[in-house]
Amino acid sequence: MTPRKTQLDTLAISLLLACCLFWGFQQVLVKATLAEVAPAFQAAIRFAGATVLLLVWCAWRGIRLFGADGSLRAGLLAGSLFAAEFACLYLGLQYTSASRLTVFLYTSPFWVAALLPIWVKSEKLRPVQWAGLACAFAAVVFALRDGFSAGAASTWIGDVMALVAGMLWGLTTVVIRASSLARVSPEKLLLYQIAVSTAILPLVSLALGERWSWDFSAFAATSLLLQTVVGAFASYLAWMWMLGRYPATKISVFVFLTPLFALLFGVVWLNEAATPSLLAALVLVALGIVLVNRKPAA
Repeated sequence: MTPRKTQLDTLAISLLLACCLFWGFQQVLVKATLAEVAPAFQAAIRFAGATVLLLVWCAWRGIRLFGADGSLRAGLLAGSLFAAEFACLYLGLQYTSASRLTVFLYTSPFWVAALLPIWVKSEKLRPVQWAGLACAFAAVVFALRDGFSAGAASTWIGDVMALVAGMLWGLTTVVIRASSLARVSPEKLLLYQIAVSTAILPLVSLALGERWSWDFSAFAATSLLLQTVVGAFASYLAWMWMLGRYPATKISVFVFLTPLFALLFGVVWLNEAATPSLLAALVLVALGIVLVNRKPAA
């Protein structure tokens, strides 16, 4: 069994940056595809396709997915939390703006940092690391503050749903690290989450009254292909692999980069202004990551 590392190395940092970069791009990609494919329907297609890809990948590499290893209950719990997170996100978007929802969603590392040390003592953060986590979150709020506006009276419903989604994301990470899932292969870990989501998200889409149309343009087909192959399969598999080998609290802080990358891609793709607030937030996020990953003094 590969020993767990206590610090992020070059490989982990490179993979995390690549994942966050694509996830930021994917947010803009999904937004650009909404005119043709409804959001929950997009997610359902993405996870269904990723499930098929994962099964083919494991068959090709001879990776066993269905052996009895005592992880079924924890796996179904993690998968249900993962699916519920996406359900909250899509329902929340009916009431609040995407920028507000994103801010509340990225409270997830606080849940990981606060709850995981209860079960995994090695994940306990030192004061300087808590400062880094707070710095990174403040940067996200700072960068997206222009998205805050006096919305409808029902806006608080979307905000609460986004906070719940952030909690569910954090709880998914905690379940993975504090249960028997910490010992299963990344492929099986991913299967639990995307397979359960494949079963649940179509029901969410139907509940939202979304229109299912399979007449995709070339752009929509390419978007769904990228979301499936790179987003739900490759990047999530890399994320699961890292969760099994590196400290979850230090990995989780990198997710703060995703909404900032999304804003940067919005500047390039949607011609949004690159404000000083955004640039300052990028500096704050970088500082937060340095503090969280700072090695303790000998």
